[in-house]
Amino acid sequence: MGLDLGAILKSGSLGFSDHDAIVSINIFIALLCSCIVIGHLLEGNRWVNESTTALLMGLITGGVILFATGGTNSRILVFSEDLFFIYLLPPIIFNAGFQVKKKQFFRNFMTIILFGAVGTMISFVIITLGAMGLFKKLDVGPLELGDYLAIGAIFSATDSVCTLQVLNQDETPLLYSLVFGEGVVNDATSVVLFNAIENLDISQFDAFVLLNFIGNFLYLFFTSTVLGVATGLLSAYIIKKLCFARHSTDREVSIMMLMAYLSYMLSMLLDLSGILTVFFCGIVMSHYTWHNVTESSRVTTKHTFATLSFIAEIFLFLYVGMDALDIEKWKLASSRCSPKKPIALSAIIMGLVMVGRAAFVFPLSFLSNLSKKETRPKISFKQQVIIWWAGLMRGAVSIALAYNKFTASGHTAVRVNAIMITSTVIVVLFSTMVFGLLTKPLLTLLIPPRTGPNTSSLLSSQSILDPLLASMMGSDFDVGQISPHYNLQFILTAPTRSVHRLWRKFDDRFMRPMFGGRGFVPFVPGSPVERSEPESHLGTVTEAEHS
Repeated sequence: MGLDLGAILKSGSLGFSDHDAIVSINIFIALLCSCIVIGHLLEGNRWVNESTTALLMGLITGGVILFATGGTNSRILVFSEDLFFIYLLPPIIFNAGFQVKKKQFFRNFMTIILFGAVGTMISFVIITLGAMGLFKKLDVGPLELGDYLAIGAIFSATDSVCTLQVLNQDETPLLYSLVFGEGVVNDATSVVLFNAIENLDISQFDAFVLLNFIGNFLYLFFTSTVLGVATGLLSAYIIKKLCFARHSTDREVSIMMLMAYLSYMLSMLLDLSGILTVFFCGIVMSHYTWHNVTESSRVTTKHTFATLSFIAEIFLFLYVGMDALDIEKWKLASSRCSPKKPIALSAIIMGLVMVGRAAFVFPLSFLSNLSKKETRPKISFKQQVIIWWAGLMRGAVSIALAYNKFTASGHTAVRVNAIMITSTVIVVLFSTMVFGLLTKPLLTLLIPPRTGPNTSSLLSSQSILDPLLASMMGSDFDVGQISPHYNLQFILTAPTRSVHRLWRKFDDRFMRPMFGGRGFVPFVPGSPVERSEPESHLGTVTEAEHS
């Protein structure tokens, strides 16, 4: 009953005579709809979120299919790395960059890089060394140095979706920015690390090979970022110069979507990190391209990207739930040994993940707090615990990397590979289900929700205060839109003001006149600028909310 959807998408055809294929796709689409409906109904529940709902639905469906097929199969679709990396991952990562609060993200950029890059490397080293020391005692099978390094990269990739669904970025902007930013940088670092390991010659490992590995890692990181920025700027320039909206709003939306996808595919073609490329392409597009299109195109693109990302995430969690009951891998992993071995291996991995996470979150938070002035908000101990907790869950990236390393087209005939796949599925399932279910109660305990008579009045006046708050917290407003009093206050309380002011001057003088953006597109009838200059500042609230 398993359907290789990746192969179908590659071939571009699906025979209508293939009744099983049609049935499988219909069932999966119906399951996606069910996950969305059930997730909506349970939205107010303090224990369940959409990720855990999709996992539960996948488990239930897998159990039903397993029972219906007499214990021979539990999946509707066969996992394909191409399906994940080419079709599902790009919209998720692009939307993360497109929707990010840019100034809040870059204001905490050094801390995010500390957690996302340096912290991932620390976690990678601890998990790798721990696996080398503990896996041999379980007699897992013949694993080489490259396998242990890959295991370190696979389980260094976090999934903070459950935590982000609970956090409120307006109430806790610093915490949300750190968890969100670290999650994206962590995924990119893990994938780049994994790709660098795959290209590493382990047979002749020495100091030169290590330096080459570090150089390759930095090269991938830098060139991937540059490619994403360049593609985003190109899209902004094309839309600004050609004024697509004079003829069709659809063309604006189409060029944005295709250019975003082009950045990812170019990165894959050049053997770079598609995650980093499409993430920074999303940031650049939201800063320049998004402001060059009409109001209707802005609304359309914002919701389209968010919808595609949402469906892709539900798709992945649903599949992981079904794959957890894959009887073939469980039989192979349990051959000649107790079925408890994958479970014991998963417990060891989970322990290493928790230790590796704590080894960098608390020390790096301490260093980050030392570097901040008294006027800047510091990372409290409760926030550090939440950051540590948010990174304990493992998700789709870990699954995809594990399948890439230990299977061929979703299948494996090697016992040790089957053990690693089943252990990865157990870790993802356990961390998402157990830690995901406990996330809401934990956050409620550590950060109690705001209550009181002033809350409603604060929310009701939010639209009026948005321009001022956005200017203070980091929107795209021009400095001239806020009063000199708040300008001075902002300058006195922002330690990074010099870098930010230099960037704003450079952006206003060189970048925006060429690539567009808010305030620099000339007003021509039928052009992307629909509102005249004398409009009130409150008219830009929609733009500010996007930034």
